[in-house]
Amino acid sequence: MSTAAAYALTSPDGRFTKTTVERRELGPHDVLIDIKYAGICHSDIHTARNEWGGTAYPCVPGHEIAGLVAAVGSQVRKYSVGDRVGVGCMVDSCGECDNCRAGEQQYCTRGCVMTYGAAVGEEVQPGGRTLGGYSTQIVVTEEFVLAIPEGIALDQAAPLLCAGITLYSPLRHWNAGPGKQVAIIGMGGLGHVGVKIAAALGAEVTVLSQSLSKQDDGTRFGAHHYYATSDKQTFKDLRNRFDLIINTVSADLPIDRYMKLLNLDGTLVILGLPENPLTVRASTLTHSRRSLAGSLIGGIPQTQEMLDFCAEHGIGAEIETISADRIDEAYDRVVASDVRYRFVIDTATI
Repeated sequence: MSTAAAYALTSPDGRFTKTTVERRELGPHDVLIDIKYAGICHSDIHTARNEWGGTAYPCVPGHEIAGLVAAVGSQVRKYSVGDRVGVGCMVDSCGECDNCRAGEQQYCTRGCVMTYGAAVGEEVQPGGRTLGGYSTQIVVTEEFVLAIPEGIALDQAAPLLCAGITLYSPLRHWNAGPGKQVAIIGMGGLGHVGVKIAAALGAEVTVLSQSLSKQDDGTRFGAHHYYATSDKQTFKDLRNRFDLIINTVSADLPIDRYMKLLNLDGTLVILGLPENPLTVRASTLTHSRRSLAGSLIGGIPQTQEMLDFCAEHGIGAEIETISADRIDEAYDRVVASDVRYRFVIDTATI
């Protein structure tokens, strides 16, 4: 067993404080990672502040982890000390169900083990609950460790372990590419990566944002068109336009209006988790044979594919690097949409 410095929250309305956490003893299939950078995801905020309910404290968030291998178990074959690696939203799954066997561990029928906040045995994490990447070290089984190619800086790679795969997975599943009209709703921490990936896949990309304040950035990231959804004319001009729309925001949007922007056999994919149920008229679906779908992250094989793709195309997250003592400030700024586009913690400051 080893110890690592970390930043934890002890109550939903508290502030992050420095602490020490225990990590399990290195098993034969385990990898010990010196964490260099940890991205801040909006879901970290929802969880840490118990906005979704069920959070156990102390809570050490963080599932966008990039670092270097510090040690490996006796039977580890994929990684060696010094390798550049990452860890995303999952650290284990049953490995036996049909979905796991297909490499879709995120849909494990027994429930995958999330990187932080998941109830596990003492042999997995001392204390019986996983603790995440706002820490200097973590121990993860080899099969849930990702190789980060040299073509991506570690700090820019960290958010790809959640934001990147969350967008890459539906873009690939619904065949975004040449000849396809793709719209991204929202251009925040998720959406800006989606624009980059969709453009690199060869799709014609449109950003649907509340205002035009980020239009120059959208163009720089590869968007071909940019529309303000606060302008009612947008929904008239873009009627029946898109093959695929990906919604990255968690606000309660008038989804029925967005569905009408889909062309024949078009699909709108939900990534964000709004507070209230979605409302769509049946006729909106039946006309033009439209579909409404959802997507989580991706499995381990696809996450590795995403990292390799991003390295090949020079794609990294747009980041603002912060010291660990600014996590509370960063949380407030994320809620206020005051970041372009992802905060990353430099764990050397923990």
